[in-house]
Amino acid sequence: MLTSDRGPGSGAYRNSEQHVKSVDRRRNYANAVVRACEVLKAFQREGEPVGLVELVERTALSKTTVFRLVQSLVRGGLVERAGKGRYVSRIRPLTSRTFRLGFAEQTDSEFSREVTASMQRAAAREQVHLITVNNRYSPREALRNADFLIRERVDLVLEFQTYERVAPIIAAKFLEANIPVIAIEIPHPGATYFGANNYQAGLIAGNALGRWANENWRGEVERILLLELPIAGPLPQLRINGFLDALRKILPGMAGIPTVHLDGRGDFDQILNVIRKYLRRSPMKRTLVGAVNDMCALAALRAFEEAGGGKHCAVVGQNAIRDARDELRRPGTRLVGTVAYFPERYGDELVPLAIRILQKKPVPAAVFVKHQLITPQNVRLLYPLDA
Repeated sequence: MLTSDRGPGSGAYRNSEQHVKSVDRRRNYANAVVRACEVLKAFQREGEPVGLVELVERTALSKTTVFRLVQSLVRGGLVERAGKGRYVSRIRPLTSRTFRLGFAEQTDSEFSREVTASMQRAAAREQVHLITVNNRYSPREALRNADFLIRERVDLVLEFQTYERVAPIIAAKFLEANIPVIAIEIPHPGATYFGANNYQAGLIAGNALGRWANENWRGEVERILLLELPIAGPLPQLRINGFLDALRKILPGMAGIPTVHLDGRGDFDQILNVIRKYLRRSPMKRTLVGAVNDMCALAALRAFEEAGGGKHCAVVGQNAIRDARDELRRPGTRLVGTVAYFPERYGDELVPLAIRILQKKPVPAAVFVKHQLITPQNVRLLYPLDA
């Protein structure tokens, strides 16, 4: 008796049955519902208004898909509109583990204090636990703080320390502990860099001072004085490189102008004494001063004025600290400008950047802050609350 190979006992039938069951197992959920859940999870804080572009970034779904899902969730009452192109979830976000961020600050300057204050505000808003230590501009203290944060088992470290020579040691400690690092202003091996685009900031300063020299001295410059910070390594030195490159383009006789390099390390009085000593042994000349930071710039102004040569200098600074902004308001100041880095906004970018890293989302190797030249003409507009 012949039997069909399509019968219930055949291997082909069993394979077909297994295939159907496999398909069923794969289809026992609705893709649209799963994607809608991803959109809902993208609302990370209760009452947080989120734009369509942000939802696309957080879900990694296409813009068209996210838009259709959001409109469906609005129609279903789980999401509501909060202005043009922004939405708020009506579902309380799922509770997740609070991230512990280690922040190695250095509060010995106004710039650093602004960074710290912005970090504290952002950490509170993003509901992360910020464990703060103070590096105090000391390489030894920075190394001790690294060991402490490792013992505290933080999830990520935001490292703000100036000394390039200890950066590899600190980075190696965190790498061995499997703790990711964001390096603020000074690069650390293997860390995500956050801070100045130093060369671009130098170009901005050099362009401003070169134009000033052409307008006020007809380009007749007799000396260029550079106040540098060698301990910080080659990256901050790019401010000086950019400054010089910009001057070379603006001042045709730049090649024949004597250039003096002074070390801007230390506090205001130390830098002031360095410049005083130099001016005592040098004749007064028309001098363009490019400073690596505002403290150096203000010290240069003071030293030239004390030597009776206030009209023989023009200065640009970096960082736009409060004292420099006050100087820009002074009638007749020879501070042509200072390049702003807006440290009061650092936390608004740093804390979300840290969270993206901890959520295993792609981030760039370097995140540069915005720069803008602050001058006597725009300082009141950009910093109206200083008074």
